[in-house]
Amino acid sequence: MTIWIIEDKCDGCQRCIKVCPYEGIEMKGNIASITDRCTSCGACIEACKKNHAIESDIEPRPVPDFSDRQGVWVFAEQNQEKLARVSLELLGKAQELAKALGQEVSALICGKDVSHLVETLHDHGAKNVYLIEDDALENFRTIAYANVIEDLVLTHKPNILLMGATGLGRDLAPRVSRRVGTGLTADCTQITIDPEEKLMYQTRPAFGGNVMATIACRYTRPQMATVRPGVMEAMPCKPEDTKIIRHEVSLKEQDIRTRILEKILEKKPGTDISEASVVVAGGRGVNGEKGFAMLRELSNLLGGELACTRLITEKGILPHDVQVGQTGKTIRPEIYIACGISGAVQHTAGMMGSRYIIAINNDPMAPIFKLANWSIVGDVNEIVPEFIKQLSSGGAS
Repeated sequence: MTIWIIEDKCDGCQRCIKVCPYEGIEMKGNIASITDRCTSCGACIEACKKNHAIESDIEPRPVPDFSDRQGVWVFAEQNQEKLARVSLELLGKAQELAKALGQEVSALICGKDVSHLVETLHDHGAKNVYLIEDDALENFRTIAYANVIEDLVLTHKPNILLMGATGLGRDLAPRVSRRVGTGLTADCTQITIDPEEKLMYQTRPAFGGNVMATIACRYTRPQMATVRPGVMEAMPCKPEDTKIIRHEVSLKEQDIRTRILEKILEKKPGTDISEASVVVAGGRGVNGEKGFAMLRELSNLLGGELACTRLITEKGILPHDVQVGQTGKTIRPEIYIACGISGAVQHTAGMMGSRYIIAINNDPMAPIFKLANWSIVGDVNEIVPEFIKQLSSGGAS
């Protein structure tokens, strides 16, 4: 398979270079030229539809007819008969996608006695709720849940299926996508509908967070994506009525392979940072464990929680469950105080939804200041003690 440039038609616009993910095109003078890094992916051909200056001998792959694929589905994750917050957030995004497609929002929920959760799903936009109750579904087991969802998808043929990028979702989603023969985009930060092709565009960080890749599932259905908690916003919205579709299953223990022998629930001190209204976070500019003890004192005075960047968890100063960013948690607190954090994409992807951002950094050109509502240029190890002093005395100067 070969791709080539028709030099007489090339106007040097460089659109092909911008879309090539492999740096397989370079400019020679004012004319684009294919390099040996080209993988014949065809992205440049799509980008050059205006001039038709790029051709290939690649046979176009026909796009199947997906007119029978209807509905935007959300897998409603629950644990101990309590809905995961990310499921309600995904229902908010599903409303937006369904409106753009002219389709309906549906939720599917599995468990033992979970029918009482249907009302909450309805209150957050689910027009249809697929309810699957069975004793074998009381606790999450990958094979049991995958069997049920595979059967539902193959029977009802949804257009889109969204899941939370939780521990459970990261286990379940790849298995379901493989079984139903479709693609999966994990840890999306943005999901939109293309107005012309009506495809779901799934955007996620790539190459260590240095670029944002937008992915489309053109040839298979359903279009599947996972989204981390805190990325989307829940949007309470009651449809006129909700249709409950009970899906009967017959699960045999001998077919599931795994058994739950005992459940030991971990009790962590403090509040999950994703639930906190005030978060004080530290990065490279904070002076080690002593500096983070200072930030913890500030967060306690504010009734908040302490968080950090990836570098801090790698140094072992704080645990991973308080790390904010692409490889940590995504949070949306009312107030986010960034102390000694430069503002790399890897970190800001996890906190840019905060309502108010206060940034303290001694570098006036730090990228974090572009996101901040209030910016303080200075040494965090000098400024934070003054904050603590003023808060402790109950005054300000």
